[in-house]
Amino acid sequence: MGKANVLIVEDDEDIQQLVSYNLIKAGFHVTCADTGEEGLQKLQAGGVDCILLDLMLPGITGLEVCRAVKKIDTCANIPILILTAKGEEDDVVAGLEHGADDYVTKPFSPKVLIARVKAMLRRRAEQLSEEAPPEKIEKIIIRDLEIHPGRHEVRLKGVPLQLTMTEYGILLLLASKPGWVYTRQQIIDAVRGYDFLVTPRAIDVQIFGLRKKMGEAGSSIETVRGVGYRFKA
Repeated sequence: MGKANVLIVEDDEDIQQLVSYNLIKAGFHVTCADTGEEGLQKLQAGGVDCILLDLMLPGITGLEVCRAVKKIDTCANIPILILTAKGEEDDVVAGLEHGADDYVTKPFSPKVLIARVKAMLRRRAEQLSEEAPPEKIEKIIIRDLEIHPGRHEVRLKGVPLQLTMTEYGILLLLASKPGWVYTRQQIIDAVRGYDFLVTPRAIDVQIFGLRKKMGEAGSSIETVRGVGYRFKA
């Protein structure tokens, strides 16, 4: 099972290292940024599942970062946990109003922090599965492409396509919501039940193989640079 990637946006080196250590120990991948600007750059590179955001940052503030994240279509659903000093109730309220999902006050318990991160990721996974559960789709028809989830069958111009289980899972996910951009991590989360080990690099390889098998129709699977993939609407 793949590890979730947590982006830590925190300018205090000691706190950044403490949080990173505990997250890695708990089984997460960690990416760090010292400023809000750097955090937004790393976020748009893709693959982030959760954000830990300090409100008091040099340059743009944590609240501005929070507001910016929610305006990015491909990032709007990424859960944000804000880190704030004890007693700053107004900042907590402002953070939640700007789209944050939860908060912890400094100093904090690493165990509580990990528990809240896991809870946010669990809620996000449940939300994604409710939005587009491929298992409940009876049939998808897009131009010459037909996908039958119940039979795990794909036909192109009436001819069956011989796809691997991972290729099938990726195609079903993308075709179930044409125009919707999925990050590599979202694709991994959706198809990891098909193969034991699925990595971002493996997703790129599977997409290449899928396009090749689809011939000219493979151009319907578009690369969204720095984000992931989508099926052309």
